Amino acid sequence: MLLIGGNLTAQDTVKVFPGADERTPSRSQYFSWINNTNEGATEKQTLVNLSFFEWLYKEYGMKLDIYAFDAGVIDGKNFYGSMYSERFKEKFPKGFDGVYGKAKSIGTRLGIWGGPDGFGNSKEEADARKAEMVKLCKDYEWALFKFDAVCGPLRLDKENEFIGMMKECRRYSPDLILLNHRLGLEKAKPYATTFLWGGQETYIDVHTYNNCTAPHNRAGALERGLVPELRRLTEDHGVCISSCLDYWEDDLVLQAFNRNLILAPEIYGNPWLLSDNEFPKLARIYNIHKKYSDILVDGITLPESYGPYAVSRGDKSTRFITMRNLSWNSKTYSIKLDEEIGLVGNGKINVHKYHPAEKNMGTFEYGEVMDIVVEPFRSVLIKVSSEPNNDDICINGTDFEVVRNVDGKDIIVKLLGMPGTVHRINISDSDNYRNITIDGKSYNKLLKGKSAEIKFDGNKLKQHYHRKLSDFKVIPVSSDAEALYEATAYAADNNALEVRSLERSGITKIKEVKDARDAFFEQKAFVDRGVWDKYLFDGNMDTGFWPSMRYGIDQRIKGGCFRLDLGKCIEVDSVIVRVGNELEQEPILTDEGNFAYVSTDLNTWNEKLFLGGLNMIIPINENMRYLKIPYQPTCIREIEVYSNGKKLESDSFRASNLFADSKNINCKKMWKCSFALDEIADNSYISVALNGKHGIEGAYAAMKIDGHLVGAPSRAVSYPSNTWEFVNKRSDSNYTYYFPLDNSVVGKSVEVFVMGYDNEKLDFKPEVWISSYPIPFKEKTMIIQR
Repeated sequence: MLLIGGNLTAQDTVKVFPGADERTPSRSQYFSWINNTNEGATEKQTLVNLSFFEWLYKEYGMKLDIYAFDAGVIDGKNFYGSMYSERFKEKFPKGFDGVYGKAKSIGTRLGIWGGPDGFGNSKEEADARKAEMVKLCKDYEWALFKFDAVCGPLRLDKENEFIGMMKECRRYSPDLILLNHRLGLEKAKPYATTFLWGGQETYIDVHTYNNCTAPHNRAGALERGLVPELRRLTEDHGVCISSCLDYWEDDLVLQAFNRNLILAPEIYGNPWLLSDNEFPKLARIYNIHKKYSDILVDGITLPESYGPYAVSRGDKSTRFITMRNLSWNSKTYSIKLDEEIGLVGNGKINVHKYHPAEKNMGTFEYGEVMDIVVEPFRSVLIKVSSEPNNDDICINGTDFEVVRNVDGKDIIVKLLGMPGTVHRINISDSDNYRNITIDGKSYNKLLKGKSAEIKFDGNKLKQHYHRKLSDFKVIPVSSDAEALYEATAYAADNNALEVRSLERSGITKIKEVKDARDAFFEQKAFVDRGVWDKYLFDGNMDTGFWPSMRYGIDQRIKGGCFRLDLGKCIEVDSVIVRVGNELEQEPILTDEGNFAYVSTDLNTWNEKLFLGGLNMIIPINENMRYLKIPYQPTCIREIEVYSNGKKLESDSFRASNLFADSKNINCKKMWKCSFALDEIADNSYISVALNGKHGIEGAYAAMKIDGHLVGAPSRAVSYPSNTWEFVNKRSDSNYTYYFPLDNSVVGKSVEVFVMGYDNEKLDFKPEVWISSYPIPFKEKTMIIQR
């Protein structure tokens, strides 16, 4: 096809191949949005991130097909840039040479976010733009363009330029994917590979959130349905792994195996925020998908009896079935092992469950019906095949997780069983192995097809780990309603969502993970936004913590209130609040009197007078744990606490600044339920579900355990946060409050309270449930030597 004088010739009427078609196997992708925002990525941070994916590849065999830069690298919001600009050179001193080389070494190709235009107003400007984009493909084997109207639309008189550019790019990258994000293309539309399904981003509790009560924050993501006609040349924005991490794997299983679009599995954000024991599962999902990607292109929707949006993918002999349960109670679905799910033929059918845990479900006759239990608000992935079980490793007799199976290294498998249970296990293809240990003890009796009995630690659970505990009764509003609210306000935080994820996952022992976390949290854009309370205690007046006004949206609830928790009661001389200048001090003014309040128990508060200034000294001179400043400065740079004339170490200090002061809200209605727990499974937590409308920030929950106040540290939708990328979703209904549990609660009196504050929305129905995440399996580590 030729472009003569900027005009399309008749040859351009032939069919365009847009880099992929409906039967092109999916390509796995990570893209960097939320790892950076509109300021764009840097070479240094990108190399660190690529080292993380290199580690996943070497340790677990996980191959990433595409690493895509999101906004701000070349183009940005409302502007077009250039690889030859000073802005770009500051971020990428070596151009793309360094990151291209690093990516290529692990079999990964690059992609980029940008706008569809940038052709300027002259032939010279248009030629320069085209040359830059073509260079990405010619010199760097580019795999993906994500063109977004956020950068600007494609002018109609520039469509020919755009078409010519795409043709030339695909001379060098014939499989170049072009994501069409709200572009409104006309003549150039055939050159785009995908359209954005529903226009929805998936940042949890920012762009995607729960519409119902649920035991986790990703129910809204699990509710996403199917694209029309299961069209695969669609973009669903992937799975965000950055905020509200629990149950991320259920979300990714549906994205990869249920929708299975051209980009799958597709993730973005900060996957290094997962805990160390979750990376094998991430790699396993990618690896299974890669192994079967050729047959996953063909899918059929299953009857309603399989649950909402169930899909079977595969060929006539092997099918992958994804189902989900969007309710609070377990569901049992029946699978008919015949043409209903796409199987053709007869004979023996092997059934293998991959998720939530792996398990060989057994061998059945063609046409038989088997039942699968799907736990509440979870997904399930099952392989059904008339072919011999050719998975890399298969343990029979118990649930398991393949941790590692790569050439040149021992195979590591976690054997999983409920506490106190006994299982007789064997290993498929055990003739291929020479040595087996379980928890360091030799189990070579499992070789040559033999079996062995294993017992998992602990006492058998008397009840299912997920169940409803109690209904609530309305009670008169109690005198300690304010203290109950304060318990939750102090248990929660207003840190950026990613900080909450970091604290959820804990310290990492993996260098590449730590490096990627550090690169994210230490980038200047993150620090400068003041979204982490730890900056109050770092001794650095260049950092701080202040109520976010990002995008002009005030996140404070009824004006907010600054809260400080010392972690324990301490005899305190004074608390010093430092700000940088008079503007940061406002609305407090210099030498005007203001009041703070201190408490040891959240019930009794003592008033403390202090004067405004750049260094505000609050005299305490008593035992305290909690401090409140309802009339807080705009920006606080440092907090110092003194006892016996010495500055205290701040390791246990926490602060928040967005929650309303209890004096500014008025409890209108109160509910209570009581119970005791005679057993608590590992990883248990209580969900207090508020079904119905209660108003934005119109209802809170708290507990008393043997009379001691206990707040809810997390919630769906998430508590307001000081914003890293965009503001939290505000919802007026169906909050669910979460309280972690441990064995110290066994046998104690538990009282759960719900407080309603919106007089017009008090008809919601509270319930209390207990759940466990992850599933409370006990584990044994099996190591297999080939």
